[in-house]
Amino acid sequence: MDTRYLDSFLQVAQLGSAAAAARKLNLTPTAVAQRIRALEDEIGQPLLVRTGRTLQLTAAGSALLAPAQALLLRARELKAIAALDSVVGDLRIGCITTALAWLVPNVLATLIENYEHLRPHVEPAFSTELHRKVLDGQIDIAILVAPPFELSKEYAWRPLVDEPFVVLAPPAMAGRDPHEVLRSEPFIRYHRRSYGGMLAEQYLVNAGIVPHERFEFDALDAIAAMVQGGLGVSLVPQWRPIHSPLGQLAQIPLPAPGVCRQLGLMWKRNSAKERLVEVFLQVLFAQNGLKPG
Repeated sequence: MDTRYLDSFLQVAQLGSAAAAARKLNLTPTAVAQRIRALEDEIGQPLLVRTGRTLQLTAAGSALLAPAQALLLRARELKAIAALDSVVGDLRIGCITTALAWLVPNVLATLIENYEHLRPHVEPAFSTELHRKVLDGQIDIAILVAPPFELSKEYAWRPLVDEPFVVLAPPAMAGRDPHEVLRSEPFIRYHRRSYGGMLAEQYLVNAGIVPHERFEFDALDAIAAMVQGGLGVSLVPQWRPIHSPLGQLAQIPLPAPGVCRQLGLMWKRNSAKERLVEVFLQVLFAQNGLKPG
């Protein structure tokens, strides 16, 4: 069974269309459709059925999903093992969106320029999702917010940067007491399903602050835009924005000791991709004036 056909099937199952899968795989929709048909001929069952504008899994397709994922993961591991100490193969890198623009591009450029046979792939997602994907073996290394719990010894963690939380507010509120601002102004919450949002929520609880919540968002850029629009204040880390108006807003420091969002890297120890991860770490930390530990 050709693993490329399984990969095409999984992409269509995840994205819901051959066209979307084709864009991700850098193929034509016709080529993807041909792969699916060839896989169905080999299996002897239809795996996908069209429902409106999307393709849905049949019963056979649903049954094949988990074994296909496991087989592809094992195939990637075998390729990495066969490469031994060579810098050859696919490196799947997960990254939170707030770190993607400033931290990753130069690293990717260096990897592509210096390692001809290393193929980096980047997947943006929230930290909670990235953590799960490292555990499931769907990505090899992730740049994410430190989870609010201890990692298993099977996984490595390397800190990158600490981002202190501030009260983000309209410029006219600069100089006001941060706790008074959080208690009295409409509040735009950093979503509690994110690791950073959990830190903000814990700080509010510890400080005895019950804000007048108006909105709750995952995206920090969206929060900054809402604050700039006069819709409220927020408690967020001092991230490095590319397009948001962070510099045009008041960033009121919290009283000591405050709270920080730590960004770092998580990967599985002793994996088949160990050599590729090692190269990625070397490049990343060299460009930031650090050395991998």
